[in-house]
Amino acid sequence: MRQPILLGLVALMTGGAAPMVSPPEWSRPAEPFHVAGPIYHVGTEGIAVYLIKTDDGLILLDAGLEESVPVIEGNIAKLGFQLSDVKLMLATHAHFDHAEGLAALKRSTGARFASSDGDRRAYETGTPPSEVDYGLMPFPPIKVDQVLVDGRALRLGDITMTPVITPGHTAGCTTWRMQIASPAGRPLDVVFPCSISVAGNKLVGNKGYPGIVDDFRRTFARLRALDADIVLPAHPEPANLRGRAAMRDAGDANAFVAPDLLPAMVDKAEADFERQLKVAGSGR
Repeated sequence: MRQPILLGLVALMTGGAAPMVSPPEWSRPAEPFHVAGPIYHVGTEGIAVYLIKTDDGLILLDAGLEESVPVIEGNIAKLGFQLSDVKLMLATHAHFDHAEGLAALKRSTGARFASSDGDRRAYETGTPPSEVDYGLMPFPPIKVDQVLVDGRALRLGDITMTPVITPGHTAGCTTWRMQIASPAGRPLDVVFPCSISVAGNKLVGNKGYPGIVDDFRRTFARLRALDADIVLPAHPEPANLRGRAAMRDAGDANAFVAPDLLPAMVDKAEADFERQLKVAGSGR
């Protein structure tokens, strides 16, 4: 019998170890749109892929499903860019719905790829190690060109991206931070949070990821401490990205500014985590 559970922030999975069924919106094409400052959304309806313009090329954050690569490439072209303009590829975490397209996009762009140490092996083998209740979901492996250091910024042209390692969802889950100017000229903190849902991970006795519970708890605390004027998650829906884009286009210059959004997301995820941990610990 099929039952919905979370993967990332929204998902539809089959019970037990049966293969997952991806929600149709994850692969449904969508038009690209400007978010804020140098940031654009070039992903599908249900999976976020971000393009960041610098004065020395483009940064691509996450890659979506492999079948969506032509959509992403087309969206980049619609914005007036060439694939060869992409110089640096980053990712939030090594799950198939965000990593399946990485290898193909690396080939088509020639960009270098930077990864956390915690997810490096998963990227390079295409096999996440954590035990999950929906079965193994491999993806095409991708060579890691640079291993990230927590808090050490990466720079391309005039843009600086700082990795904040926030494990739990995966062992190397990476939240990204940058600053942009507001319409009024003051700096705005932009956070691309890595997913923080349990997403089918086994919380008790996880042989592939024995430290998962402690990692989740440290991550909740760490994310609460971040300043986040604009929150851009790996799935668009929790931040209502398209709705905010429509409000901005209608004249609300601050439509994407939502400093209470990240704490609310963390509160919700932590409550769900503690509930699932309690159930797992009781053996039910």
